[in-house]
Amino acid sequence: MTGLALAAISARMLAQAARDDGFEVAALDLFGDIDTRQAAARWDAIGEPAAMAIDGDRLLAALASIAQAGRTAGWIAGAGFEGRPDLLERGAAMLPLIGTPADALRRVRDPQAFFALLDAHGIAHPPVRATAPPDAVGWLVKDAHGCGGWHIRPAGEADDAGHAEGGGRYFQREVPGQPMSATFVANGRDAAILGFNQLIVRPLGGRPFVFCGAVGPVAPGEQVAARATAAVRAAAAGFGLRGLCSLDFMADGNAVQVLEVNARPSASMALYAARGGIVAAHVRACVQGLLPRWPPQGARDPVHGSEFVFAPRPLRLDAAAIDRLAARGDCHDIPAGPAVVGAGDPLCSVSARGPDAQAVHAMLASRRGDVLRLLEETYA
Repeated sequence: MTGLALAAISARMLAQAARDDGFEVAALDLFGDIDTRQAAARWDAIGEPAAMAIDGDRLLAALASIAQAGRTAGWIAGAGFEGRPDLLERGAAMLPLIGTPADALRRVRDPQAFFALLDAHGIAHPPVRATAPPDAVGWLVKDAHGCGGWHIRPAGEADDAGHAEGGGRYFQREVPGQPMSATFVANGRDAAILGFNQLIVRPLGGRPFVFCGAVGPVAPGEQVAARATAAVRAAAAGFGLRGLCSLDFMADGNAVQVLEVNARPSASMALYAARGGIVAAHVRACVQGLLPRWPPQGARDPVHGSEFVFAPRPLRLDAAAIDRLAARGDCHDIPAGPAVVGAGDPLCSVSARGPDAQAVHAMLASRRGDVLRLLEETYA
């Protein structure tokens, strides 16, 4: 059995998918949730949950220990490395990195390089600029090193005046449409699309565009699919992307406007993991340059959905509450022990499967409500 180390802010989805593909898993993340630990032969904490950031020293210490133990082919980096290519390089020196290399991450997360490549290929995207627009109405300020939408704010906020300085910050025009993504596997030269997804994005705690989940695969229409696929293939070849990645875009009728590329396994991978083989496809693309045929010939994926549940108020999860969550087959990312969860912090996630996207969205909303009612009853 081949060993893999999986590092992310939360490694649960990667750990479960890798285990299901027959890998021996070492999970490295901040939370050590029940389902993460069940999927892993080893778990190491690489940061504090409240910080929502990977501690570089703890990550490198864990990778060094895993490398010394042997039996591990390499490591996969998930969410949390967007603005940290130097950390990817240091980790890769200890254990082979199976994924997009650090130099490619630097370029694809550089707004100037990314949007220049789109322009060179005639791929539409919202207007962007490095300096604040004279009229901030309708403009957003973003951090190219952020993830999950937590970094996106209206450009008119006082601290965003002038230049978008430091950390890859830039201004982008807000555009209408349905937020969507394309989940794909790349081999450094080309890419294979696994599917298209509707993204669940809503305001949370003063942040207007927080990523809360995804539903897919969905059929976005022939023109939208063709335009998004062209953007995926251009980015994969232009930046040398490797392994599981995703491209975020806005779809408005037949129009597509590309927002960004996540050059690592994203949350949308959960929508495709049930069939099996998704982590194995990532490894083959990175190591052998082989792209998957997805879905396998004659097969069709049902529509899946996954959504994060955020605490509406501060909660103290005791053993009884954790047991209630764990008893639900549709609940994931459950704390391994008693925990205090602040208002707006993630409590867990819920999943659903159905015949179409509308049904899955409805099931997710119902299950999110069930979880919140369950916890309110626990602490009444």
